[in-house]
Amino acid sequence: MASSATVIARIPHFHGLNDISFSKPSSIGHWLCRRRTTPIPQLKFFLGEGFSCLALNPYQGLHSFYSFKYGGSKLKVPLEFRIQSKTRAQPGGLIIRCDHPQNANFPRYYSKKQKKPFPIPVVELRRAARERLKNRKGQLRIPILPPKIGLLVKNLIPVAYSVMNARVTLINNLKKLLKVVPVQACTYCNEIHVGPIGHPFKSCRGPQASARKGIHEWTRATVDDIFLPIEAYHLFDRLGKRIPHEERFSIPRIPALVELCIQAGVDIPEFPTKRRRKPIIRVSKNEFIDADESELPDPPPQVPKEPLLTEIPDWEIVPPANPEETALLAEATLETWEELRQGTLRLMKKYTVRVCGYCPEIHVGPSGHRAQNCGAHKHQQRNGQHGWQSAVLDDLIPPRYVWHVPQDGQPLHRELWNFYGQAPAVVEICVQGGAAAPDQYKSTMRLDVGIPTDLKEAEMVI
Repeated sequence: MASSATVIARIPHFHGLNDISFSKPSSIGHWLCRRRTTPIPQLKFFLGEGFSCLALNPYQGLHSFYSFKYGGSKLKVPLEFRIQSKTRAQPGGLIIRCDHPQNANFPRYYSKKQKKPFPIPVVELRRAARERLKNRKGQLRIPILPPKIGLLVKNLIPVAYSVMNARVTLINNLKKLLKVVPVQACTYCNEIHVGPIGHPFKSCRGPQASARKGIHEWTRATVDDIFLPIEAYHLFDRLGKRIPHEERFSIPRIPALVELCIQAGVDIPEFPTKRRRKPIIRVSKNEFIDADESELPDPPPQVPKEPLLTEIPDWEIVPPANPEETALLAEATLETWEELRQGTLRLMKKYTVRVCGYCPEIHVGPSGHRAQNCGAHKHQQRNGQHGWQSAVLDDLIPPRYVWHVPQDGQPLHRELWNFYGQAPAVVEICVQGGAAAPDQYKSTMRLDVGIPTDLKEAEMVI
């Protein structure tokens, strides 16, 4: 007889437990008895009342490497055990893991000559498609749900309004924080740094970088350097025909986040869009006709929707008056940043967003446009056509990872670059403004890594 269980617990004074395997529950007692910091009864809820420290396994050891690899006090304990006859006992396996590792690798840098990887490999997509076709045989056809039939997803309309306002709030808060938190931007490449002076690392990839030996030339950064204004074509009908190359200049381009919110239900008079009240009628895979809506009664009066915020002009920005206001503003900015990303992710699960695999071009719609304006590597071989694929959240909202400056205020040293961490630019600005670092970004910020004072001390690190 076999069974399994998963236990999530918070155990104080246990920091650094992860991926620790015990041959049997008594090994946990042996380890806990050696560590006198936490009473054993706190673990009785998953070890049982018959737990005792007397029958210990003296050969089960733990290595200090796990404390460097994982951190946190939230323990996720998957427990698997087998119950056999009394004559033969089989030890069970107990693994303790943490949700957020202490240290993680930085996001991979892709050269302009490399194509972006697919979110899901093509082999996996084909395998999943074959499984769907195999399971669909002999079953009723699954009805198509919005928004593929031209209707809006009702429960995502409030989410679209919240994302729209979160975008404006984030821009306004960043304008205020830039008055008190200095941010530098390179004049030759797209790299930025949060601090009074730029970092000393020779990582510039802009024009004439070899002549300058990779050294950056820093200038004052703006909001557009931190929160990239990625634009996309505005579609009057998201299910209509694809935009041809000849009409690329006659169709307006707006921020991609705004276009996503408009297609999800946000009404902006300056950018009208077609709203259907009845599902479309499919003629073929790529052709459809609109249903007759003349017989429908007049639409009921709309409920007053959430008002849309507006961006504050640069000359009306009022910076925080003291460090306390700066810390409160930084905390609010972090909450807005997370609200924006989580809301956008919910919208992207229903409303398709495409990205070019060679350039940063974004298209909000079921299929990409046909404008031949891709200028990426070897675009002549593709006649300027984009290589459309499914977009991920970082394509629509680039996090812009920057170097994390330690809290002790010491300047960054070029020789100690592998001891420093990284964080998204918005998170780093808020942390330097007085906000607490979120847990999901601590793994790349390397907050628990000791930084040597000089190169001689760094050479002594094992």
